[in-house]
Amino acid sequence: MSKTGVLLINLGTPDNSDWISVYRYLTEFLNDPRVIDLATLPRLLLTNLFIVPFRCQKTTRAYQKITTSDGPPLRANSQKLRNALAAELGADYQIEIAMRYGSPTIQSALKKLQHCNQLIAIPLFPHYSSAATGSAIAKLLDELSHQWNLPEIKIYRDFYDNPGFIQAYATIIKKTIADKKPDLLLLSYHGLPERHIDKSGCQAKCDRLHACPAITADNLYCYRAQCYATSHLLAAALELDTTQYQVAFQSRLGRTPWIKPYTDVVLTQLRQQGVKHIAVVCPSFVADCLETLEEINIRAREQWLACGGSEFTFIPCLNDHPLWVNALAKLISNPAKS
Repeated sequence: MSKTGVLLINLGTPDNSDWISVYRYLTEFLNDPRVIDLATLPRLLLTNLFIVPFRCQKTTRAYQKITTSDGPPLRANSQKLRNALAAELGADYQIEIAMRYGSPTIQSALKKLQHCNQLIAIPLFPHYSSAATGSAIAKLLDELSHQWNLPEIKIYRDFYDNPGFIQAYATIIKKTIADKKPDLLLLSYHGLPERHIDKSGCQAKCDRLHACPAITADNLYCYRAQCYATSHLLAAALELDTTQYQVAFQSRLGRTPWIKPYTDVVLTQLRQQGVKHIAVVCPSFVADCLETLEEINIRAREQWLACGGSEFTFIPCLNDHPLWVNALAKLISNPAKS
């Protein structure tokens, strides 16, 4: 009896934390035209002559701060999720993980799943963006196009409002801050260049400084709007009013305008407003990685304390939390009720 193949796709990670591994990873990652969406020649020159060489040493140091004996955290956390999901779903399913950039590759994962008559692919990005979800799906379809026999395929585009996803994150947030009592919860999402919002076809009336309007046909593919939708759902689940949480966007690169407000700027503003104890969670990530462990739990923490903040509570990602594993299992085995 053929099993149902499940492919969990994450962004990627270098194989190790040495300079060569990081250089190879950044070269593959930043040369993707969906990530740096410029014309071919300017993109190649900018990426390979300036961005990769200048960022490589800094990024290598960052990975060295968070890499453990288990290897890069994103790969280790993804493997733990795969194992937990396999145990949850049972023998009728074959679960594989893949990275859009780095290893294990999408090609190698599909090879392991080639005997499955049905394939369910879940890019592990809650909010749709062309740079992450779009690139992962495009790569998946390209690899599948080389197969003679194609399975029945289901691909999940996003899950920013999935009840199981929201419940799992709300539970982790509530448990982490239960005895901490922070002054404010900061929801820090990965950022994107503003032009990516324009390219998504967003027609909603929004000043792109404050909260986005609810999701409709006008902003169905708007990454920023989806992030705010998740924020509203989490706030409702945690019973927070608008004075008890704030949304921001991290990880901006270069001088081009990125979606606002910026996390590092917001941290400074919150200190100026008298906030002393902050809790930070990153709901655009389902597994702890460089952006959560180094950018937030190390650099943002250092910034907060240097500004005179008294306490910084880091809230971990979903990783292999049982509620998240259960939510994924429901999404895979019974999508109509998930």
